[in-house]
Amino acid sequence: MIMGRLLVIANRLPFSITKRTGEFYYRSSPGGLATGLSSLPESYERLWMGWTGITNENLTAEDKDKIRKKLAAKNCLPVFLSKKQIEQYYLGFCNKTLWPLFHYFPMRTVYEEHFWKIYKQVNEFFCDEVIAIAKPGDRVWVHDYQLMLLPKLVREKLPKLEIGFFLHIPWPSFELFRLLPWREEILDGLLGADLIGFHTYDYVRHFLSSVCRIVGLEHTLGNVSVGNRLVKIDAFPMGIDYEKYSKATNDTGVKKEVDKILAKVGKRKIIISIDRLDYTKGIIERLEAFDLFLSKNPEYKEKVTLIMVAVPSRTGVQDYKTLRNRIEQLVGRINGEHGMIGWMPVWYLYRFLPFKRLTALYGVADVALVTPLRDGMNLIAKEFIATKTDGKGVLIISEMTGVARELGEALVVNANNKATIVQAIKEALEMPLLEQVERNRLMQERLRRYNVSRWSSDFLNALTDIKETQQELSVRKLSETAKNRLISDYAKSRKRLLLLDYDGTLVGFKGKPTQAKPDDEIMSLLQNLSSDPKNSVVIISGRDKSTLEKWLGSLDAALVAEHGAWIKQRGECWQCTQSVEAEWKDAIMPILELYADRTAGSSVEEKDFSLVWHYRGADPELAYLREQELRGTLMNLTENLDVGVFEGNKILEIRGVGVSKGGAAEFWTIERDWDFLLAAGDDYTDEEMFSALPDGTYSIRVGLSISKARFNVETPNEMRSLLKELVRS
Repeated sequence: MIMGRLLVIANRLPFSITKRTGEFYYRSSPGGLATGLSSLPESYERLWMGWTGITNENLTAEDKDKIRKKLAAKNCLPVFLSKKQIEQYYLGFCNKTLWPLFHYFPMRTVYEEHFWKIYKQVNEFFCDEVIAIAKPGDRVWVHDYQLMLLPKLVREKLPKLEIGFFLHIPWPSFELFRLLPWREEILDGLLGADLIGFHTYDYVRHFLSSVCRIVGLEHTLGNVSVGNRLVKIDAFPMGIDYEKYSKATNDTGVKKEVDKILAKVGKRKIIISIDRLDYTKGIIERLEAFDLFLSKNPEYKEKVTLIMVAVPSRTGVQDYKTLRNRIEQLVGRINGEHGMIGWMPVWYLYRFLPFKRLTALYGVADVALVTPLRDGMNLIAKEFIATKTDGKGVLIISEMTGVARELGEALVVNANNKATIVQAIKEALEMPLLEQVERNRLMQERLRRYNVSRWSSDFLNALTDIKETQQELSVRKLSETAKNRLISDYAKSRKRLLLLDYDGTLVGFKGKPTQAKPDDEIMSLLQNLSSDPKNSVVIISGRDKSTLEKWLGSLDAALVAEHGAWIKQRGECWQCTQSVEAEWKDAIMPILELYADRTAGSSVEEKDFSLVWHYRGADPELAYLREQELRGTLMNLTENLDVGVFEGNKILEIRGVGVSKGGAAEFWTIERDWDFLLAAGDDYTDEEMFSALPDGTYSIRVGLSISKARFNVETPNEMRSLLKELVRS
């Protein structure tokens, strides 16, 4: 059975296109993404969209038609961009703003408004191209930092589309990401996806921290509620085509390349360093460490050669020109200082290496030195290990790469610590063969299992899973049909009971008792409902009775305070529902005050029969730690008392276990003949109310959470709209 199409959206196509003497030449790119997608089952019909690599100024209308026709046969769709767009979107915002900031180089980061405007423009242009071809049932997989606004843009046009996003570079810590002036727009753009993937859980953690601190959305096990959708954030470490590299050493062409290298190097030990030329790769630091190694270990002179490959990158950017000059000067100095006739310590190659020559280098190398200052994953390290079919060879890897989390058997170093790198080089050159084989065997087994095919299929399966979860939650939403039935039953009934929670249900803010006062709209709405002689309206809240009296006492409605500890029927005084001993408060209050003092932004609220620690205003990560610690302390202290510790929305509440909204709901429902019941709430305390209500009640949970209620609505505003329709019916 053929599934819907998979639309892969990336900055570049999986083909390199060049124009020479009026003709176009197409060469497949060796990237892991193209390999991973090509290995998906035939049930996936794929279409790849991306920039051609040639600016509009160098293409005629006829040229564009030729390219479209040629790429259509390869299941690709070209995007055409102007020279200005490339200069300001790609070379500008992507590579002068996002790239350095996300790789922890804030001093290299440029914040230019015109770069940002063109970045938005190009993302909008990509969106138009996606909308033009997308069909119902299609899945969109957006890739990398060049298109971080695209998920939301597409979502706004096609809200039911399945959208995944994967970031191939690191996600920085909150302290760095907050430096970006357009941080909220970037997060909003990404949260338009259903699934957001990163290489490691460190990046997931940093992203979730940014989401919490900047846009105020918290997560539960990596799930973030964004409006009416659940967005999944998870780690998917990208793999390689393991078989391709492990079998390459048997290729005749590769063997010839190996013989050429060995003929030049002889019996010397070979260290390889292969990177795209970029300041994040730590090439300068690596050369300085090798220089220090030769100085401290002169016995290795003439016995070891460093083959350093720097693949040209962003040759039009001044920073990269400067970096190239520094590398070449340093290589010259090392060779001049340590070299001898017949021996050059560093072989420096500034070029792209074809596959056979690259794998030949992997094969002959005794040591691979992979020490970026910061890297999203780094597939070079994985490719090197995969080629070591005889088990011989040692990988030295920087702890600041994503791959270091997977290849723990390698020698892991701090790329900024030259002495540590020197020590690792010596250890690698002297490591016994049996130890090399055992270390590599463990890493190879891991890489063989989680290859690039597994990576792509895992991501797409996770996208399917989150869409199914969204569907399960949406089934419970109050549909138009159910809402019309509710309104009809309300209009026909003669004796109605409406049990309405206050915070988070009628008003949106849940915080300190002095906040979230009722506005004119909600007061008018509640007055209209409670003045209807057919209605009995009960505002059932966790707030204290004095606050409810002050805010809502003028209504012709019943009030319930402190989750049912106090009840005020219409026209009567407040009554305590049960005898609740509160001597325990004297022992608990000092502990809560201590935690409030230690946690800036938190506070303690005392009610007649409960104590509440509020931490909405506290630093999220500190508050999480404090909440876990405090809850454990309180659980131990209260285990022999008739009180419970309850976790709510940014609160920790201690109250009598016999006090609940469920008991308050039963006060009105037992032995009363209602022909219409409506109950609405938004948190765990309201679940007690939903459980206590008879069958047939229209119970509604505000927010898309799993609940004992029959229906869900998304927001307090949607709940208000429903109540307005009841008033009009």
